[in-house]
Amino acid sequence: MVISLNTNSINKEVNLSGLNTPCKDCGGLHLTDDHWKFMGDMPQDPVDMIDDLAKMGIYKPNAFKMADTVNAADLRQTLLLKMAGKGDPKRERLVLELCKQAGGIDNAFAAAFGHKAGEFFGDTIRAGDFSRRRFLKNLAVGAALVTLTNCAPSPGDDAATDTSDAPAGADNLEKKDLKIGFIPITCATPIIMSEPLGFYKKYGFNAEVVKMPSWGAVRDSAIAGELDAYHMLAPMPIAMTLGLGSSSFGVKLASVENINGQAITVANKYKGKINGPADFKGFNIGVPFPYSMHNLLLRYYLATGGIDPDKDVKIRAVPPPDSIAQLVAGDIDAYLMPDPFNQRAVYEEAGFIHKLTKEIWPGHPCCAFAASDEWISANPNTFRSLNKAIIEAAGYAQDPANRPEIAKAISERAFLNQPVEVVEAVLTGNFDDGLGNTQSIPDRIGFDPYPWQSFANWISSQLVRWDLQGDGKVQTAIADGKYEEVGKKVFMTDLARELATEVGQTPPAEIYRTETLEFDTFDPAKPQEYVDEQIKKYGV
Repeated sequence: MVISLNTNSINKEVNLSGLNTPCKDCGGLHLTDDHWKFMGDMPQDPVDMIDDLAKMGIYKPNAFKMADTVNAADLRQTLLLKMAGKGDPKRERLVLELCKQAGGIDNAFAAAFGHKAGEFFGDTIRAGDFSRRRFLKNLAVGAALVTLTNCAPSPGDDAATDTSDAPAGADNLEKKDLKIGFIPITCATPIIMSEPLGFYKKYGFNAEVVKMPSWGAVRDSAIAGELDAYHMLAPMPIAMTLGLGSSSFGVKLASVENINGQAITVANKYKGKINGPADFKGFNIGVPFPYSMHNLLLRYYLATGGIDPDKDVKIRAVPPPDSIAQLVAGDIDAYLMPDPFNQRAVYEEAGFIHKLTKEIWPGHPCCAFAASDEWISANPNTFRSLNKAIIEAAGYAQDPANRPEIAKAISERAFLNQPVEVVEAVLTGNFDDGLGNTQSIPDRIGFDPYPWQSFANWISSQLVRWDLQGDGKVQTAIADGKYEEVGKKVFMTDLARELATEVGQTPPAEIYRTETLEFDTFDPAKPQEYVDEQIKKYGV
């Protein structure tokens, strides 16, 4: 049965045919297997949620006869106990204790069911109503409630798991059902391809990759504990750990997803007018996120042409999937974005590729596989095996012979939702640049998973140089030669080397190397001197 709902708070069609079929996990009657996705779109106000659930038929009217005699708080508690307690007195007592720890039923309900939990937590901090300790407590409580309300069997359940086909070591995994967030770009290739090509399954995981709309959503979902692991921009774990752009939240960069793989794309109306960085003066330029290699590389490039990135141009965050539409509409004149959106702009005759970022810094990191300190601590065996699967997938993707197969697998609607020829052009490096040239650049994108500590030091040096928050916080955090300390705290280089060796790869023994960029050379042992020299040379 499909019903159409149009209330003050929701407007959608819902397939209720699965309500008569017991859930294969918990035995209860509820929405289909993807009901957790639907819950994310439900009203934020608990009373509205109860009303809509009743209208949808998920809860029968007689289940809420007490509504005439109890207040809203009682209704909130009833729904929490019904969904999280599942009729088990011990679980109900745990739920009530968690609510108490959260500071009341309202806070607990918002933490468990609010579809913008990241904003809930962020607003709590910004309002200053709670101490950092209370914030972290609420975060933990919210994660615990979310766990209780999903339909996975509880520790006391008798459900048996068939491990007859499980790979070696799978019985040691703390968690096998995983949700891994990704942005639909080619940088996420190892994370995405591991689902259709079986790398997750090989290591004993029932893993689902979850498409996210923006990097802000990835960050908020990470803080809220809504995902197990995630595809992140390489600077994000450093920024989040230092509390830049959000409250401080410990994240580890476990392995690098891709090197190179980005480009500066310019609207077609500027053909013949753009020859170097100085020609971008006055432009509106899109980047996917403030704390991204895209923003840092763009600033580095513009500054060499005498352009002050904070005064002579306007740089703003644009979700990659929106970049071409904004380029066509004239909202932005150019962008430095991940692929396939540079190649897609050429395909749509909307823009031309001015410069691949591998020309700015050959072998630079872009995106990474990451997980929170808290999740890693709670699931050490799972984290190790998951990272190993990603590293092995990256090695597979690094082989040019495998890329046509990968392009076909990740182009599907559930993943990149792009024409296969566009994705294949990026992965193989055989492409048209929009200027009438056919290029053959096999290393347009690479998949070397090794997280060099020199990458971390360069990223930190540019965060210091540009002070993106404008409050000097990053200078304080990395002052007094703390570049190495920050890098080793966030980049898990030693573990990545160990896991790469286990899957037959040959990672470097060193953790630092001199990085050669287009306009200078970076000595990772002297990051602050590098920043000082840049400012002296270019004035910014």
